[in-house]
Amino acid sequence: MSDHDHQPDGREAGGDEPDDAPVPLPLDGWHRAHGARMVPFAGHAMPLQYEGIIAEHLWTRESAGLFDVSHMGQLLLSGEGVAEALEALLPGDMAGLGEGRMRYSLLLAEDGGILDDLMVTRRGNGFHVVVNGATKYDDIAHLHEHLPEGVMLNHMDEQALIAVQGPKAVNALARLAPGVEGLSFMTAGAFRIDGVDIWVSRSGYTGEDGFEISLPAAAATRIASLLAGQPEVKPAGLGARDSLRLEAGLPLYGHDLDPETTPLMAGLGFAIPKRRREQGGFPGHARLMLEREDGPAVRRVGIGVDGRQPVREGAVILDVEGAEVGRITSGGFSPTLQRPIAMGYVAAPLAAAGTPLTLGQRGKLFTGAVEPLPFVPHHYVRKGA
Repeated sequence: MSDHDHQPDGREAGGDEPDDAPVPLPLDGWHRAHGARMVPFAGHAMPLQYEGIIAEHLWTRESAGLFDVSHMGQLLLSGEGVAEALEALLPGDMAGLGEGRMRYSLLLAEDGGILDDLMVTRRGNGFHVVVNGATKYDDIAHLHEHLPEGVMLNHMDEQALIAVQGPKAVNALARLAPGVEGLSFMTAGAFRIDGVDIWVSRSGYTGEDGFEISLPAAAATRIASLLAGQPEVKPAGLGARDSLRLEAGLPLYGHDLDPETTPLMAGLGFAIPKRRREQGGFPGHARLMLEREDGPAVRRVGIGVDGRQPVREGAVILDVEGAEVGRITSGGFSPTLQRPIAMGYVAAPLAAAGTPLTLGQRGKLFTGAVEPLPFVPHHYVRKGA
């Protein structure tokens, strides 16, 4: 979820780089002690890599990577009518969300464009909302402006957020926080590690099984050390997070998603359930229902690139006649598949798997074709699995 604003070269996703020096996160000293190469990202100093992006990527796919996602915004919304208030801003079913259940949702502009993508979890009488790091202050301002009186918004800036991702994440975390193995994908609950109260969700943004752990910033270094002390776990940085989410076909806010893009263009129609489609009452409803009927003019697609050289964000997509039909929004080399992959938007008639495309980058042309997403299958542990 909702940690979807990672760009491996340290550029901020969405918005400009802040003028002032990057703010250190609670684990700053821990990262440096573990040999991290730090970069400015979303207003913070963040670890790009430790031993190397490809090594960290492959380790996460086969064992478990530890990612610091404390730059993301953690909000607690509570008070009278909070579910209805959220439904006036998001297209998801918040009223029907049971305790400890999570949902992926979207903060929408009046025209149905995406202001942010986020994770919402029912927690007691309120909702725990995790928003992207680069957009958190804009999101908080937007919520303050549109939430009715009586709904409280607490920015939980005294909390850190750690993600442990990979097939062996459950072995490592269950040793320290017994009971977490009982969670299934997109569920959450309260646990303890070493006497520290933590809130754990079985979620993440790598396509692998894994967990996100919200914990007091004051305890972050101790808990990170306990986690990294497990034989399955190694620290991993922003670079591996980006290559993992690209293989998983997961969009990145500020790159694959922005205010010009609607949920249907982005292939995120699943985030608008039937009740909300029928009842409306959220920003952009009329436009999105028309778009659902007629089909969006452009669609987000996966693209396999021929050869060995990756095609990056901003490259143009051409049809067989050489006319521009879209743009690459994310691209890189896939460590798992050992070939270049990309995502981008193309005119809807060209979105079918197998459609040949030409890609133009820095005066060079590359060939490729539309591929189904995800490039690498997801391995979430669903209920009853």
